[in-house]
Amino acid sequence: MSEITTQPAIASSARRRIFLRLLPFLFVLYIVNYLDRVNVAYAALTMSKDLGFSDEVFGTGAGIFFLGYVLLEVPGALIVERWSARKWMARIMISWGLLTVLVAFVNTAHQFYWARFLLGCAEAGFFPGIIVYLHHWFRREDRAKVISIFMAAIPLSNVIGSPLAGALLGVHWHGIAGWRWLFALEGIPAVIFGVLTLFYLTDWPQEAKWLPEAERAWIEGELIRESASKGQDELHNIWKSLRNPTVLLLALIGFFEYTGGYALLFWLPTMLKRASNYSNFNVTLLAALPYLAGMIVMVVVGWNSDRTGERRWHAAVPMFVAAAAYAILIYMGGNLWLTLAMFVVITACLNSFYAPFWALPSLALGGSAAAASIGLINTIASFGGYFGPKVIGMLNTRTGSAKAGLGYMLTCFLITGVLLMLLKIERRSQQS
Repeated sequence: MSEITTQPAIASSARRRIFLRLLPFLFVLYIVNYLDRVNVAYAALTMSKDLGFSDEVFGTGAGIFFLGYVLLEVPGALIVERWSARKWMARIMISWGLLTVLVAFVNTAHQFYWARFLLGCAEAGFFPGIIVYLHHWFRREDRAKVISIFMAAIPLSNVIGSPLAGALLGVHWHGIAGWRWLFALEGIPAVIFGVLTLFYLTDWPQEAKWLPEAERAWIEGELIRESASKGQDELHNIWKSLRNPTVLLLALIGFFEYTGGYALLFWLPTMLKRASNYSNFNVTLLAALPYLAGMIVMVVVGWNSDRTGERRWHAAVPMFVAAAAYAILIYMGGNLWLTLAMFVVITACLNSFYAPFWALPSLALGGSAAAASIGLINTIASFGGYFGPKVIGMLNTRTGSAKAGLGYMLTCFLITGVLLMLLKIERRSQQS
């Protein structure tokens, strides 16, 4: 009887202790990651003019990051599952921090392309590795909420990074352009946190000396039971899971969402600059507003997805709303404040998609199969990160108008929503 009455207290304490130990640190790591990934969007406000880059050149350079990024996605996720998240994440952060500094020294389009490609290679495996790592510590019913809190670092990194970038773009220390300082200074925190990761993170619950024995036993037991409940069927075979139609459909959904999402991420400051003719610093302040809304909506949607146990509609509805907002921009755009309002709606929708979407793979897969599938899904999705910015830059250069690019992004989000409707993944309640 005593064991029964104390079990809920042990569970509550373990969940709280794990959350407070891991989530704040991982959250900061992802902020640093995204600052280094997207600072090129703000650098473009002056870099393209300084170096004579067309929209097509910038879009290609922004997107080529993802060609390098996809090389180690599946291996990276499996390394976290089979070897060590702590060591792999530390390696990734130190190498990408050093390569971010390298971008500060580019002078030609080809140098820009190579620097961004190598940066993508260095960062490969970070995001799917973190998602797999969260599966090592959090139960199914907590994951969408945890992932939404973790991924709130995406909009927050832009809220922080936008004014920081705006301030750095205005400096010319030692006769060096501000955009070069932007890359050089934002690469340093990744190296520092990479070293800290080696000493702070714990790979598995059984290694967590910071958890009391009863709490450690509880979370280990919960995760073992969850894995066993999926059964030892063919989905636990890694190679069969990579050919599973559900996994491939999830990858296709991710591809179209990433295509439109990264197109917006890399081009938003430039679009706001051209719509307003404001100073670079004021543009970066405006660019922060959509991400502030996105951060709030992301956490709320993730919480509600966990509360209801529903994933598919929580991911699909935002895609349809974003497509509608793009239609308004295309047919009624021109006014700065309407444009900004629609980008606030769109960004909130894009960010709210991620938590329920990344909770979907674990509904069907477990263990190494889930790790490999998450890596595969993010690999295929990340090709969208290449095509999105590149196609927008190409359309801008060849049509001289932003409308074709907006229509391209609208189409991507509409397809994403429709494909989500085709998913046949069982809904799991809190009691499952």
